[in-house]
Amino acid sequence: MTIDANIIIAYLTGDQKIVKALSSWKQAGVPLFLSSIVEAEILSFSEWSGEERRDAESFLEENFVAISFDRAIARLAASLRRTGRIKLPDAAIAATALYTGSPLVTRNVRDFRRVNGLTIIDL
Repeated sequence: MTIDANIIIAYLTGDQKIVKALSSWKQAGVPLFLSSIVEAEILSFSEWSGEERRDAESFLEENFVAISFDRAIARLAASLRRTGRIKLPDAAIAATALYTGSPLVTRNVRDFRRVNGLTIIDL
């Protein structure tokens, strides 16, 4: 599963539906992929204290497989932007899901529905 930023935010705020889903997948051994773009989005919250940011970093490192925004994913994201006219962060996240061959878990289906070949799990 490739996880969108809104899912991480929901988890961190205690949304039980999201907590249960992520915990279940983790216990089942399902790989949980996290685009470096999502990590940047999550860690950019200016309201967090230093300790909260370190806690979030630890949470991300311990629970997700980091997928770097490398050349292959960047080119795939560029193609998605050209054909689907979506914002760059969304294109990068969708490209990560396509690259890893995993469904995208999101609460923002609208921004991703124009991406051909992308399987979306709406939580």
